[in-house]
Amino acid sequence: MQETSASLNKKVIKRTDASRMWKEIKRNWVPYVYISPFYILFAIFGAFPIFFALFLSFQQWDGLDDMRFIGMDNYTQLLSDPVFWKAMYNTFYILIIAHVPMLFLSLILAFIINSAMVKFKELFRAVYFLPVITSSVAVTIVFSTLFGVRAGLINYILTQFGLSPIDWWGGSGEWVKPAIILLFIWKWLGWNMVIYLAGLQGISKDYYEAASIDGASMIQIFRRITLPLLKPVIVFTLIQSTVGGLTIFDEPYMLVGTGGGTDNSGLTLMVYLYREAFEYVHFGYASSIAYVISAFIVFVAVLNMKFFGKSNT
Repeated sequence: MQETSASLNKKVIKRTDASRMWKEIKRNWVPYVYISPFYILFAIFGAFPIFFALFLSFQQWDGLDDMRFIGMDNYTQLLSDPVFWKAMYNTFYILIIAHVPMLFLSLILAFIINSAMVKFKELFRAVYFLPVITSSVAVTIVFSTLFGVRAGLINYILTQFGLSPIDWWGGSGEWVKPAIILLFIWKWLGWNMVIYLAGLQGISKDYYEAASIDGASMIQIFRRITLPLLKPVIVFTLIQSTVGGLTIFDEPYMLVGTGGGTDNSGLTLMVYLYREAFEYVHFGYASSIAYVISAFIVFVAVLNMKFFGKSNT
């Protein structure tokens, strides 16, 4: 009897809470109407694609014929797909090789620009941030010129010093990823620098003045004051860079297209997903790739939070 009465009480409480909620909605219907466009648009263009892609990852569909349920076949196919593993290797290679120096250089540049000795700070911020807002078409033209095999500026400079020109897109494909990495660093260095600069400007100058009075050097100030107080911002940029690295698309697509270059050396996971979906019209398989990428993003983000997001105490 006690269990029955307890369950009845829970049901009564739930019904009471639900009735209160509906009364509040009816009483405040005007504000809900004003904010409803956001939720409607989010449901159509946000929530629906997410759940539909999950449903689609268990189907075989070319966009025209009827869908055919195939269960986990798309995911098991990924495990034996050498192109998928090649794209994953390229993605993680670019993620590590590009982001580690980029984040380090961004932090150093932000620390220098934030220094009181540097003049024209607004000019430097604008110059370093300019690549972020530059048109992708213009970037493609400029870097295609720089990386040209016969008439490229980089090869011209190398030949002036008696060095052999670099075949960026041919040969064994060993220079495709460095070309993508150079473009990636150039484009996003200023973005991370501005984020670090905002974090540095939020640190009280009293800490730096006290350290200077105690005779601390610039390196000691950077290690003992700047890095610990900037830790939340660093964790944020690490997670943001992880997401950006795992979903890198613009740079390899602009330089080598969906072909991936020689031996798929420039093929990343997002470019492979795009190729499977919109060139080969394997929408189910592409959806499974998308969810695998999402799983990697969540996993790496959790690792970043665990190892770099711990408190200093």
